[in-house]
Amino acid sequence: GAWYTPLAVAIALLAWWASGDATRFLATLVIATPCPLLIAIPIAVIGAISLAAKRSIIVRDPASLEQIEDCRTMILDKTGTLTYGRAALTDEIYAEGFGSKLVLAYAASLERYSKHPLAEPIEKAARNAGLELFESTDISEKPGEGMRGQVDGHLIEITGRRNLEKSGRVDMHLLPPVTFGLECVALVDGQYAATFRFHDAPRVGTKSFIQHLSPTHRFEKIMIVSGDRKVEVDYLAKQIGITEIYAEKSPEEKVRIVRELTKASKTLFIGDGINDAPAMVTATVGVAFGKTNDVTISAAQAVIMDSTLQKIDEFLHISKRFKSIALQSALGGMALSMIGMGIAAFGYLPPVAGAIGQEIIDLLAVMNALRVSFFPGKLTDF
Repeated sequence: GAWYTPLAVAIALLAWWASGDATRFLATLVIATPCPLLIAIPIAVIGAISLAAKRSIIVRDPASLEQIEDCRTMILDKTGTLTYGRAALTDEIYAEGFGSKLVLAYAASLERYSKHPLAEPIEKAARNAGLELFESTDISEKPGEGMRGQVDGHLIEITGRRNLEKSGRVDMHLLPPVTFGLECVALVDGQYAATFRFHDAPRVGTKSFIQHLSPTHRFEKIMIVSGDRKVEVDYLAKQIGITEIYAEKSPEEKVRIVRELTKASKTLFIGDGINDAPAMVTATVGVAFGKTNDVTISAAQAVIMDSTLQKIDEFLHISKRFKSIALQSALGGMALSMIGMGIAAFGYLPPVAGAIGQEIIDLLAVMNALRVSFFPGKLTDF
């Protein structure tokens, strides 16, 4: 756009000088008015913000629509972004002589009366397996000691490995080796029956989302930067296909990492916690994931209100579509104006006709820019 106005004035002056007719000078300038640049691009921006809002994406900084398409490094938080932020029962290890379905049903029958964070995933797993739960009596849950109660005529205890080790009631060699993640141990009538392990499960479609980022959106680096334990981050990274991770990082360390990466290429940081806010500000584009806190939202340039990875992909496609249509409107409008300038310079277009022609060009550019706000039917491709 910086060269357009000087070029238009030069063509108008040349037409006047060559013909000696000031009318050509006037007609050339009239049709050269750069309205496609002045009107079409802002309309495209508004259209993209409107479409994003309809898709539960709040664009706080319009510059992010332009910049996110140019980002080549994606930095992701782990908990609450790539995962659901809540534990899920992933491993069930049963002792010899105990039926898996029955022990899980006993545990769920007791845990449904507990407020412990691991109680819900046990009950959910039992219900998903179609197990019938039993009535529980004599329920006791002392802080730090686990839970116990009578279920179907059996004494059921749900406790931790450390508690069993301290009590010496069970041969610890019967338990599986210690590994990463959370766990609890189930006893039936004082005998070791099962170990339940929990992990923060990845969101549905996470692996396919990660795999499509490079070929579709041209990301060259995809990494996890998290404050969680390294074993937990490693476990998730292997599941979803990410090889580069930074674990057990403080907010200050996250900022340092993002700053160094941003020096090499434009970065997109996606997170959901207060600890992610400084890194969001440091990145080229910061996106807050989910209905998070005010601090994180204030630091982000865009907010994904619906916590699904599909919405991140939609935002990337909205940005790409916005830039394409805005460029069409601007360049197409200027190209038509330059054709009109040539016609006016040779004396075939009077000033009044030039003004009408310019309005038609503006209308075409604006109508094309309005396409940004129309839902294309599909904005995801994974």
